[in-house]
Amino acid sequence: MRFSNSYVVAFAFVVCLVCALLVSAMAVALKERQATNELVEQKLNVLRVAGLVPYGEKPKHEEVFAMFDKYIQPVVIDRRTGEVAKDINPAEFDQEKASKDPKTSKAAPKNAAQVARLPNHLQAYKFDAEGHAGLILPIHGKGLWSTLWGFISIGDDYQTIQGITYYSHGETPGLGGEVDNPIWKAKWEGKQAYKDGEVAIHVVKGEAHDNYSVDGLSGATMTSNGVTNMLKLWLGDMGYGKYLTRLREQSQTS
Repeated sequence: MRFSNSYVVAFAFVVCLVCALLVSAMAVALKERQATNELVEQKLNVLRVAGLVPYGEKPKHEEVFAMFDKYIQPVVIDRRTGEVAKDINPAEFDQEKASKDPKTSKAAPKNAAQVARLPNHLQAYKFDAEGHAGLILPIHGKGLWSTLWGFISIGDDYQTIQGITYYSHGETPGLGGEVDNPIWKAKWEGKQAYKDGEVAIHVVKGEAHDNYSVDGLSGATMTSNGVTNMLKLWLGDMGYGKYLTRLREQSQTS
């Protein structure tokens, strides 16, 4: 049986229309679930870098929300002054969105981390649990092929690094992708972020020999440099530096 050209075109159009409607319906139906999954993943990464959830384990959603609410206290700070922003609800603040809005951000000075805009306000997470306390800070910056997004955990002396993790990047597997390697991440624990008030932590080429450096990623110099660059930016005065200075001064006088 032969069909006319108009029949074939009409049939193809109907099939495409039905498929498009199905895809749209599925996207709408799954939108809320996707948003929940993204929120859970964000909270889980904070809990992991705080040392409250071992890497590799994935608790149920309700367990993640319960642990986060119990141990983590989100705060919003004014990046320019280092003071806590009391007029912004931390639960509703979206740092990534704020960094894209010209009303709530500014163009960043030229920087090695290649961060284009700096939000006026920054998110941070205080935690106190399981015998240790501190602060978790979002970090991001350019590696070799991609922007790396992650968190760094600093102890309640606001100087000693407790952990680092990256949850999104497009670096080369086996090279720059080793930022995901638990062995490499474990090397950060106990390292010192500052020396004489300046950001001193950095990734070296080869093996580290002091408390201010971390072993480089073999064969991934650009990614290693990217990690150093983003930490200098976010731990410095363009990022969380003024806030961390205030906290260190308060902890030394209390």
